[in-house]
Amino acid sequence: MKKKLNLEDWSRREHFEFFKKFEEPFFGLVANVDVTKAYAVAKSSNASFFLYYLHKVAAAVNGVEAFRYRIAGDEVFVYDSVDVSATLTREDNTFGFSFMEFHEDFNVFELSAQKEIERVRNTPGLFTRAFEMDNIIHFSAIPWVNFTSLSHARSFVFPDSCPKISVGKIVEENGHKLMPVSVHVHHGLMDGYHVGLFFDLLQQELNSNV
Repeated sequence: MKKKLNLEDWSRREHFEFFKKFEEPFFGLVANVDVTKAYAVAKSSNASFFLYYLHKVAAAVNGVEAFRYRIAGDEVFVYDSVDVSATLTREDNTFGFSFMEFHEDFNVFELSAQKEIERVRNTPGLFTRAFEMDNIIHFSAIPWVNFTSLSHARSFVFPDSCPKISVGKIVEENGHKLMPVSVHVHHGLMDGYHVGLFFDLLQQELNSNV
């Protein structure tokens, strides 16, 4: 479900009107998150750590309203919830786009996501299904690189306002496991403040016991 945002009453209306005219309206930043506790919880419960932290990312995304904004023409809509389209690698090192529906219950999310992983890995091609919705985030994991910056391939003629989130290689530092997280978002829909809210909420999610 989604509802139209009242632009007349929106405090960021001028920001939206300004940045939506840009050829490249996205901005991005990278920060480390501490996954020490999350890693331990996932391993103790025999859960996939990839799906465990992906669920935390999705929960943080859904917890910040600005991350659920999407642009349609000259209007902005707010979705009730946002799902995940993650790139999934296959044995031949190609990847395909997936769709993973977000559920607050990790066990429900994990079971559904595992089926989607299996489906994509056994389906050739890049687009293994139709993507007619935009209440998704574009997600990718690059576990081979401890990156400090990241850019995305983008078609400027294709209308897109979906956040793009990527994670990198986990490194050990002073007894803590740190993982870089890259966030690229449409500046017409949010600012650095909102990305900061996302990182704060993500760290809270990663520090939880469930």
